[in-house]
Amino acid sequence: MTPIIRTLEEQKEEFKRSKLLATPIAGLIAWLVVGLGGLFLSLLWKVWILFIATGSIVYLGMFISKFTGENFLDKTKPKNTFDRLFFLTVAQALLVYSIAIPFFLVDYSSLPLTVGILTGLMWLPLTWIIDHWVGIFHAIARTLIILILWYLLPQHRFVAIPFAIVLIYVITIVILMNRKRKSILV
Repeated sequence: MTPIIRTLEEQKEEFKRSKLLATPIAGLIAWLVVGLGGLFLSLLWKVWILFIATGSIVYLGMFISKFTGENFLDKTKPKNTFDRLFFLTVAQALLVYSIAIPFFLVDYSSLPLTVGILTGLMWLPLTWIIDHWVGIFHAIARTLIILILWYLLPQHRFVAIPFAIVLIYVITIVILMNRKRKSILV
């Protein structure tokens, strides 16, 4: 049986129809754990929780995707170029630790700033892929709010910044859910 060949435009339309909820839910959970850790843990554990939780978002997203119906690991789904592109943006986000770690070694409190902003940049290409403004909103709002909190609350960077990111994820998830509902009504 020969596979059906789909154009890039057909694959893009297919990708746009997906829920796109698993990864943002995973990000929300990870940053919530970071924020809670910032409230209760010692400095050493705050740092470790931030590294472990944010580094686990992709794996948590894979797990959550089974419950959202996206099932990232479903081998029976036809290959989609935009799935691959999305996962490359996730890999890009993980590579930014090469910027965050040297700054962290100089100033540990830089970690919420660098990891928070740099891993949020993966949202920009998503805007183009799905032809929706949510990715631009997420990346810009996240960057601006993190910068503002970085300067306004220097003693609370491991709490204020993660909880702000959680709030942005909540808004983003609501937007994605409404985007999905509107496309069903059209």
